[in-house]
Amino acid sequence: MYGTGNVQITDLDRLSRFEAFAWLPPSELRILAGALALSEFRRYEVILNEAGLASNANILLRGVARITCLGAHGARMTVALLAPGPIPEFPSPLISRSNFQCEAYNDCRLGSLNWKDFNRILLQTSETALKNFHQNDLKQWYRMLLRSSGYLNLGLHERIGVTLLELCSEFGIEDARGTLLRVTFSHKDIANLVGASRPRVTEHLAQFEREHLLIRQGRQIVVCVDKLGESLLR
Repeated sequence: MYGTGNVQITDLDRLSRFEAFAWLPPSELRILAGALALSEFRRYEVILNEAGLASNANILLRGVARITCLGAHGARMTVALLAPGPIPEFPSPLISRSNFQCEAYNDCRLGSLNWKDFNRILLQTSETALKNFHQNDLKQWYRMLLRSSGYLNLGLHERIGVTLLELCSEFGIEDARGTLLRVTFSHKDIANLVGASRPRVTEHLAQFEREHLLIRQGRQIVVCVDKLGESLLR
């Protein structure tokens, strides 16, 4: 249990808000919450190595995490930014050379359970909940595919636009002008996601701003999601 001001938020509260577990009745959510092994992580700490990403059911209960891997020149790069919810399963270390790992972008709380116990709990209650949990894996891999110009021949401008829409869906709140990103991501973070240099990303973000598809609010940004989506379809 942890608090925000005078409001106490429990891990059970968090689980109940995740779409993957929306089909579970309260009694079964309590069983799942009670079975999780809990850990706290500070900014920049490694939450899960590649073996951990492949061997357990992992749920980010609080904070923002990122998935990183080794790039072509051996430098570690960000390939996904994760909001609270199920952490996607990544390839087994036996078949992967990318050395994926999950790191804390800010202070995080993790709940983990081995797959045998996780499947036992969910299969006894709702196959839909189990399916929704694994659909999160497909969503993350699909997003990575969209950001990769090598597969879909998207230009850098389109890839940055797609990434902004992705971040809005995970970290945004409705604003009178569009969608406000609650978390401040650097131009370098976005550059890592789309596989480009920070200066080039800065140029394209400035273009989005000139086109009134993006509004700066101090260090935060508001994205005009509908207009941006329409512009990407042209």
